[in-house]
Amino acid sequence: MVEVTVTPQSSLADRPVQIRVRGLPPSQLVTLRAWLKDEQGECFQSRAFFRADAAGEVDPGRHAAVGGSYSGVWPMGLFWFLQPDTLFRRLVKRDVAGSPFRVRLEVFDGLCLGTDPGKQPLASCEAERWYVGPGVQRVPIREGRVRGALFLPP
Repeated sequence: MVEVTVTPQSSLADRPVQIRVRGLPPSQLVTLRAWLKDEQGECFQSRAFFRADAAGEVDPGRHAAVGGSYSGVWPMGLFWFLQPDTLFRRLVKRDVAGSPFRVRLEVFDGLCLGTDPGKQPLASCEAERWYVGPGVQRVPIREGRVRGALFLPP
């Protein structure tokens, strides 16, 4: 049975995570896709093509992507190369303290170039990417023409 995991499942957005796919036949070609919807409902996604190793595993931190949104060994590539479905949109988190981005990771058999809703993934999981740690206090700053936010540790 194919399984994809992200460790840790919940983390700060600037912290690395480890993505692993297990249970594949050796040398199987797969597409690993990451996607999320931002606060306005806009979809952002990335994909990378991998060939499973002799143990039937894919680890973007050790194995090179052979194409897709990027190529080569990029442990966080699926997060770094997220692109909008609509041109000229930017991935911006407005509610940094209230909710995380929920990134869906999916594994597909072979090369998967589109987002065919009928094609079922072999496995999937979800990662939470938070922008503010627990206990951090956000203080709005307004002084003259200066606007900003001060984040105070617990």
